[in-house]
Amino acid sequence: MAQVRRLEPTSRGRGEATVHGAWERFVAGGDDLRGVRPEIAISWHRCRDQYRVDPYLTEAPVAVAEVDHALEHDGVIAELGFRAASLAHEVSTLGGIVTITDAGGRVLAQWGDQATRTVADDANLAPWFCWSEGATGTNGMGTALMSYTPVLIRGAEHWCQAFHDWTCAGVAVRDVVTRKPVAVLNISCWRGELPSAAAAWLGNAATVTQRILRRRAQDDGAELIAAFNDARSRSSAALAAVDSAGRVVLADDTAGVLLGIPGSTPAPDPAVRWKPELPEFIRAAGYAAKQATRDPGWVGSTQIFTRLANEPMSISFRPVFLSGHLVGNLVSFGVSGGDPLPRTGNDSPIQTQPHRVVAIRGNRMVLLQLPEVSFAQSDGNDVWLSTDEGRLRSASPGLDKLETELSDSGFLRVHRQYVVNLSRIREVERRFKGELFLVMDDQEKTMVPVSRRNTPVVRRALNI
Repeated sequence: MAQVRRLEPTSRGRGEATVHGAWERFVAGGDDLRGVRPEIAISWHRCRDQYRVDPYLTEAPVAVAEVDHALEHDGVIAELGFRAASLAHEVSTLGGIVTITDAGGRVLAQWGDQATRTVADDANLAPWFCWSEGATGTNGMGTALMSYTPVLIRGAEHWCQAFHDWTCAGVAVRDVVTRKPVAVLNISCWRGELPSAAAAWLGNAATVTQRILRRRAQDDGAELIAAFNDARSRSSAALAAVDSAGRVVLADDTAGVLLGIPGSTPAPDPAVRWKPELPEFIRAAGYAAKQATRDPGWVGSTQIFTRLANEPMSISFRPVFLSGHLVGNLVSFGVSGGDPLPRTGNDSPIQTQPHRVVAIRGNRMVLLQLPEVSFAQSDGNDVWLSTDEGRLRSASPGLDKLETELSDSGFLRVHRQYVVNLSRIREVERRFKGELFLVMDDQEKTMVPVSRRNTPVVRRALNI
């Protein structure tokens, strides 16, 4: 759920000239980013090195005509539009405008001060133009799509020079199951400061809108449970019901053992669903959800290695729909049928493993080799890495994302707050009632707790 937080003091407070000087050096190919906030520096690196956005672009490009999003998100976007329109009067009196975009950065609607809207039109800050980072560089809407918290972009922090007279603040509403963005609410001012209440307005609007997604996710979970019970009465195969992100809503005892999770406990609320420590299964479930969304009649199967098995096992996916939208899949173990899931290509469950982890030290990004990282620990919205160079903040927004990136590279989630490098475990300490603590090989010999739900997975991973 989006958090309400105070937008941090920005580079302008430390001198607009400092930020603009760093921008000039960076667009010329340098890497000296002193005086630039880390989140802005990371965005600039994406714009220059990954997206190759022209820093002298003067207007946003036209958005693509078709945007792939779930039908149930239309209502969420409409609700966010209602919230945005309700802010329009307050923002307009201060010379600002309010916009909403879809998950692709396409502006859907705009409200606010007419004079500012006229200036915005010159930059194509208007409906049907694209403001994703990949299209228009660092900006309130596009950078919010890349963040799990509200963002503030002021002056020369914008990647494109033509937008240096703007100040923008945006927040993304994210799907509570997949954590993918659904839409962005943004406030912009031209040659002026944002209202002091902008952070509260954005956070509250996003929170209220996200409640709709949570209620729908709970209804979807209930539908998956009903589909599971119906299928359970007609088949003896081990069975699990998973949402579109591969998290388990309900599994029988056998499927629970194979997935390494407790079974037989329904979890309609996405906040308490189980995530199997099987990256191959998670990727297969994600692929199955994508295919079923495109083709409601799709059924598919593949083979994966499950817990307590030395040989791969066949699993099949059968989609479950509610009111025309996909709510998840029923997964049968030891059963094959339908289309085989591909093993190569862009949609393959197999993905390239990362070679580095990106951390932040001051105003610089630190590129770490995987063996240099002992463990990662979440602290609110931040993730901290214990490394051979000390404790560093991860550039990844959230422990779940970092876990996904590293799960095939010898890292394992052992607790809701910890992901560890298995090769950096020095000792294992057993405590009362079977509790486990991992003693890492960092200088502090940090003791990392293992949660009860993850204990069987850790034992198998370490062969203890």
